[in-house]
Amino acid sequence: MSLPLYQPTAATTTRFLFFTGKGGVGKTSLSCACALRLAEAGRRVLLVSTDPASNLDEVLETTLTSAPTPIPGAPGLHALNINPVAAAAAYRERLIGPMRGILPESALRSMEEQLSGSCTVEIAAFDEFSGLIGDPAATRDYDHVIFDTAPTGHTLRLMSLAKAWDQFLDTNTSGTSCLGPLAGLEKQRVIYEATVKTLADAALTTLVLVSRPQASALREARRTSAELRAIGVGNQCLVINGAFETRCAEDVTAQAMQQRGATALAAADDFIRSMPSYIVPLRPINILGIPGLRVLLAAAEPEPGESPGVKPQPLSEDWTPPQMESLESLVSTLEQQGHGVIMTMGKGGVGKTTVAAAIAVLLAQRGHAVHLSTTDPAAHLAQTLHGQVPGLTLSRIDPAAETALYQGEVMQAQGGAMDDAGRALLQEDLRSPCTEEIAVFRAFAREVGQGTQRFVVLDTAPTGHTLLLLDASEAYQRELERQARSTQPEEVLRLLQRLRDPDYTHILLVTLPEATPVHEAAALQADLRRARIQPFAWVINQSLLQSHTCDPLLQSRARSEHRYIEEVVQKHAPRTAWLPWQPEEPVGPAALAKLATTGVQHTLV
Repeated sequence: MSLPLYQPTAATTTRFLFFTGKGGVGKTSLSCACALRLAEAGRRVLLVSTDPASNLDEVLETTLTSAPTPIPGAPGLHALNINPVAAAAAYRERLIGPMRGILPESALRSMEEQLSGSCTVEIAAFDEFSGLIGDPAATRDYDHVIFDTAPTGHTLRLMSLAKAWDQFLDTNTSGTSCLGPLAGLEKQRVIYEATVKTLADAALTTLVLVSRPQASALREARRTSAELRAIGVGNQCLVINGAFETRCAEDVTAQAMQQRGATALAAADDFIRSMPSYIVPLRPINILGIPGLRVLLAAAEPEPGESPGVKPQPLSEDWTPPQMESLESLVSTLEQQGHGVIMTMGKGGVGKTTVAAAIAVLLAQRGHAVHLSTTDPAAHLAQTLHGQVPGLTLSRIDPAAETALYQGEVMQAQGGAMDDAGRALLQEDLRSPCTEEIAVFRAFAREVGQGTQRFVVLDTAPTGHTLLLLDASEAYQRELERQARSTQPEEVLRLLQRLRDPDYTHILLVTLPEATPVHEAAALQADLRRARIQPFAWVINQSLLQSHTCDPLLQSRARSEHRYIEEVVQKHAPRTAWLPWQPEEPVGPAALAKLATTGVQHTLV
């Protein structure tokens, strides 16, 4: 498929630009490169991240705060991080502060608990950047304002329903939504409505959907596109990042990588042709710093090792990888207890499903009773194992089905006393990420409870969702109370106890040997430890170290893995397993068992 290179110019770029897409597709790198390109064309640019796990500082090699910071080496470019957690804390205090000294401490604590969910964090971030859009004075010094990550369709729909808040407040028995007390939102109604209007104005705002040439990333881009078009955000374009064509026809790895991308793009051809679409080629370096950002959007393909201003990586023959294990070695330890729960966690797109399936197959082949449960939307990998491995049973937690069941229960309990506008707002409230997480939470707790009699291997949701599922039974209880539900199953009551028991639950953090997946996994590990949940090991997946590729671009990328492999082994992981990039996707029992037994050669040739 022939697509033009993504080349943003001052003449064709709207004032507001939002980059959105599945985790790991390169939103931050592309938003930074776009901002740099416009600044170097003489425009004044403000780059803003709303990502809770922002790595804007790392990519720009500049320490950022919540105030605009000039970027060295890029005159005209300023950047800031909206810290959603800090924004949520300030948001809570803005609502609760006036009540201090008036309400009892128990009531204040209850309000703080109501404002502790992920939707509050999301709305607090929206509150921050709506000021950048809705207040002309806030960005009057800039020609372009570029956002790394866009608001979700749920947030924008909720803001567009602001006119229904009065009636919702009158009829909702708790006086809250998933965002906490709605009275605080009502005060911002005019600003929010103006922001939503600006986002829908094609003359002012462009939504850049970022994808990889991968089926899952393209599916997410398609879903996001449809969701935002439905509420009027129609000025969209698609950027496919990491497009790869090999220079080495006899290279099995390179040919397989090229073919996978071509197959994914062909399957999404109708979506790609439905809007202006562009490509950004896979580059031989990690995109860090101003020189790297210039390489990302360069019209000419840089030669590996010849990118101006980019520090060269050490040669493979000068580097010996640290000691790492095979997945089979981890399984030998995991099986000693005879039963329990094994969970794979990490950033979206790192291969959690594959790792979970490989562990389940190996345990079953060793004679254990094993249940593999996945949240994989396609569930294609699990389907290839159905009935193929004695002792292995399969199930799928269907978020849509679990959520629909939960939504129906709440609508029946609360919606009958509301008019159409109130029910519309309640329905939107129930479409929030919080609702899905609570619904899936129940199924998740049910599966964890089965580990008393056998091994349960769980392919969990992406990082942000998973954290909320594991956060605490108290969060679940608060949501049940808010929505007038009061009965908790025994599995939920015992969930935290089981997750914190290192003999019962083993968590494997899965990552790629790249900056963002490693650093998000490290942040996840820190959050888990704060919840008194200790990860068991890390798995470095899809490494090119032993690919023996003759493609110079892939050789360069293999060398760039060194620093991240060393970081994982030396800084983060209690134990580390290593898995190679597979020319043939590991599907089916034989391929998964083979993957699990693969180990790294510690002297590379």
